[in-house]
Amino acid sequence: MSIIVKDVNKFYGSQQALKNISFSIKKGEIVGFLGPNGAGKSTMMKILACYIEETKGKVIICDLCTKKASKQIKKLIGYLPENNPVYSNMYVKEYLLFLCRIHNLNKSKISSIIDKVGLNKEQKKKIGELSKGYKQRIGLAQALIHNPEVLILDEPTTGLDPNQVIEIRNLIKDIGKEKTVLFSTHIMQEVENICDRAIIINNGKIVADESIKNIINIEGSLEKSFQKLTTSS
Repeated sequence: MSIIVKDVNKFYGSQQALKNISFSIKKGEIVGFLGPNGAGKSTMMKILACYIEETKGKVIICDLCTKKASKQIKKLIGYLPENNPVYSNMYVKEYLLFLCRIHNLNKSKISSIIDKVGLNKEQKKKIGELSKGYKQRIGLAQALIHNPEVLILDEPTTGLDPNQVIEIRNLIKDIGKEKTVLFSTHIMQEVENICDRAIIINNGKIVADESIKNIINIEGSLEKSFQKLTTSS
C-alpha cells in the first residue's frame, strides 16, 4: 500500500477535526476525497503531506511513518494545497528553476514539466500577472517536478476554465497509471470521470469508502448519494 491511515484523530485545542479515520490506497489508484466544507478533508491532506501531525493514530506512506520519517516522506510526495502558495514576484521559469534547486534536480526537468501542465505560453511572465487558472497549473508543476510516488491534490481544478479542467483531468488520469493520487473536489463530474473509488468524509468521520459505482447506486447519482451521506451522518 502507498498510503495507510489507521485510527487517526486530530484535535485543534478542544475541537476534534478528525475522528478515528482509517483507509488505505494502493499504488496506481486515483481516489476522490469528498466532503462538505469543514468536514476535515484539508486537515487529513495536511497530515498526509507531513505539514501537520495527527494527534492520535498512525499514518504510513510508502512504508514510512509520518511521525518518524517526515523528511524522507516529503521527498516522495507532491502536494498541492487548497490555497496554492506561489511567489508572485517571480517569473514562471525562474520559480521552476528555484524548485529544481530545492529538490537538487537538473534544470532540464523544467521544459518537460512546463509542457506537461501547459505553461508554454506563460513561462516568461511573472506569476503575479497570471490568472488564477494558470497559477493553479504552477501549483501542479511544483507538485510534479520531482516525480513523486504519491500525489495529494486539494481542489486541483479550482479556477480553471472548462477546457483547462479537461486537460488537468486527463493529466491526473495519466499520472495515476503509475502513481498514487488522492484529490479533493466539490465537482462530482470530476470524480466520476477520473476515479474508480471515493472516500466521503463528514463531521470528521468517514461515511463512505466505496467504488464510484456502489456510491451511485445508493441514490441513483453520485451527487444525490453524496447529499444523502453527508446529511444523514
